[in-house]
Amino acid sequence: MKKKKINKSKLPAKELSLKVQFKEATSYIRESKQFIFISLILFVLGIFIGVLFQNELAVMINEILKDLLNKTSGLNTFEMTFFILQNNLQSSFLSMLGGIFLGIFPIISDFTNGIILGYVLSKSSEVAGIASWWRILPHGIFELPAIFISFGLGIKLGFSFFINRKHRVAEFKRRFYNSINVFLVIIVPLLIVAAIIEGILIGLLS
Repeated sequence: MKKKKINKSKLPAKELSLKVQFKEATSYIRESKQFIFISLILFVLGIFIGVLFQNELAVMINEILKDLLNKTSGLNTFEMTFFILQNNLQSSFLSMLGGIFLGIFPIISDFTNGIILGYVLSKSSEVAGIASWWRILPHGIFELPAIFISFGLGIKLGFSFFINRKHRVAEFKRRFYNSINVFLVIIVPLLIVAAIIEGILIGLLS
């Protein structure tokens, strides 16, 4: 009896393994640690600028905060959580993919976010003291690493264009794939947890 020949072209594609994707994501984060560290340094520098030049930046940043307050006014805990998550996901994703423009967009976004945080920390300490900063810690534990990773990968993606022309396209594709994988497997879960915690805290303290 003849064995039925299997047409391999009709076999279903191999399913993605979350374990494999997670392993690839963490490996790429380790590979990109110098760029993530750069994003951390830029963010910290931004914080110092926000604190040192708070009076000069007051008008501009107050407008940004006023617009944010108008958007979140009257939201319940669930709506606030969804708003925070949507805002953080959008910011992280665009900053990461915006790296294709020679890494300029994530650098500016990273530095700007640091300036705004520095300004807010400075003003909040004037009103309620440094103890008021504790409100940032619970969700910041998850949110800040996600931000640093997304900005760092965006910068690294942009630096693909400075690689030898022979390997530039292949390396850009590799970095692009790995960045998307890290976003889905690492950054999204971190931001979900951060948004839930922040939404609950705002609901309790409002």
